This record gives sequence, C-alpha cells and structure tokens, in this order.
Amino acid sequence: MISVPGIPGEPPVELRAMVPADVPAVTRIERDSYSVPWTERTFRDLVERVDTDALTALSEGTVIGFAIAWSVGDQAELGNVAVTKASRSRGIGERLVREVVTRLSRRGVREIFLEVRVSNRTARRLYERLGFVEIGRRRNYYVRPSEDAIVMRKRLRTRRSGDDPWPPLAPG
Repeated sequence: MISVPGIPGEPPVELRAMVPADVPAVTRIERDSYSVPWTERTFRDLVERVDTDALTALSEGTVIGFAIAWSVGDQAELGNVAVTKASRSRGIGERLVREVVTRLSRRGVREIFLEVRVSNRTARRLYERLGFVEIGRRRNYYVRPSEDAIVMRKRLRTRRSGDDPWPPLAPG
C-alpha cells in the first residue's frame, strides 16, 4: 500500500492493488463517471488477469478511485481511470496513473497507449502533464454521445534499466 499526501485537514489517501472485494465500489464509480460503463464482470475478470495492473485509491477504508492498465510484451493500454465526484481535483487520478505507469515500467513496458474523449480537456491536460502525446484520432470511437477519441502514447525507460520513468513531482 502506498500513502499519498493529502490535502491539509483531509484524510490521507492510500493506493493499493485492487482486490475482488473492491469491485462493487469500483463499478459504482465507473457508472458515475462513464456514459458506457464497464460491467462488474469486466472488472472481476481484469482483477484476475496476470497482465493487468488494477489499483484502487482509498480514503478511510473507502474506495474513492481506481485505474486499470494491461500489457502485452513491452506495450500497455491504460484503460479506465476514475475518481468519485466528491474526491476529484485532489490529485488522486494523477497519483493513480503515476503508480500504474511505474508498475508497468517495472515489468518492462516501453510504451503506453490510451484513448480519451476529445471533449475531456481535464483528462487530456493531465495526460499531457504526465508525458503522454497525441498520436492520432479514432473517429466516432465513443457513443452516448458519439465523439472522437484522441489516441495518446507515453514512451518509457524501464526501471529494469535503472531509470526512473518520472521527472520529480512539482511542489504542492
């Protein structure tokens, strides 16, 4: 478990590997965050896969966010990342993505891909800040509403080579 510095006066946030008992809470967050949410069965299957890094963020024992990525060889896909509405804008999503990327790096992943809605400027800014760059577009990728996806990629130096995949965090 990794403790994440919190906002003064608020409880700390801890990150840990997702376990099957987290799936109902993760599914609720998913439904509140996406117009076409993944099912509980999808999350259960992902938690069991050896090629998947699934993390949850907890505050006082309650799941408040998650991130999921999977890899094949030296490539990975960042699937869904979501935080409860009440816990957004606290840097939790960024910490989840950073930890997933760090874990993928340790496994030898050299590049990570993701899709994000064109209209999701908040997520796009986060991914850009974390070193993801736009490499393409998928027309009408999303439904409800129909919208293009921006395809982004982050190239990594793996920890196996002794390099840290991240620049130092900015203060604050």
